[in-house]
Amino acid sequence: MSSDVIVTLEGWVGNDPQSFSAGEVSLAKFRLGHTPRRFRRQTGDWENGETQWFTVTAWRQLGAHCVRSIHKGDPVIVRGRLTQRTWQNKAGEDVVSLEVEALSVGHDLSMGISNFVKTVGLGRGDNGQVSRGGQAGQVDAVDVVADWRAPGAEPEKPTALAGGEGPGDSSAA
Repeated sequence: MSSDVIVTLEGWVGNDPQSFSAGEVSLAKFRLGHTPRRFRRQTGDWENGETQWFTVTAWRQLGAHCVRSIHKGDPVIVRGRLTQRTWQNKAGEDVVSLEVEALSVGHDLSMGISNFVKTVGLGRGDNGQVSRGGQAGQVDAVDVVADWRAPGAEPEKPTALAGGEGPGDSSAA
């Protein structure tokens, strides 16, 4: 049994992820804020609790993907190893910070939509190149449709859009 404390956090990105390197290994760091909300039966209202801030560190490919994919203000879900670090500030006071070494990071789809673009390569040598469309978010619609066909299924012939002529429209005279 592992002694790591694995947590799943929902929150808002507090700053654009910053890219760093530790020797030959790349990483990204960003701050994640989580504000708990509680329903007060006495008043019938929701109240915000105290915001808790976490420093999230994502190593290697995950870090590179965080830098390209998430931004300040995005709602995200982070799963990772929780650690507590004590350090001294400029005034010489001990400060305790909560840090998460991310195992996975993604947008919180209960708050909006997101577009996923798979990167080229499966190995550690992946430099984050986008496999289709040239940049994140640009995917050829034909490729997307093809990806959803059943294995071995023949591609469907295009049909005309309602009210117009187009490929496969047999009503044209």
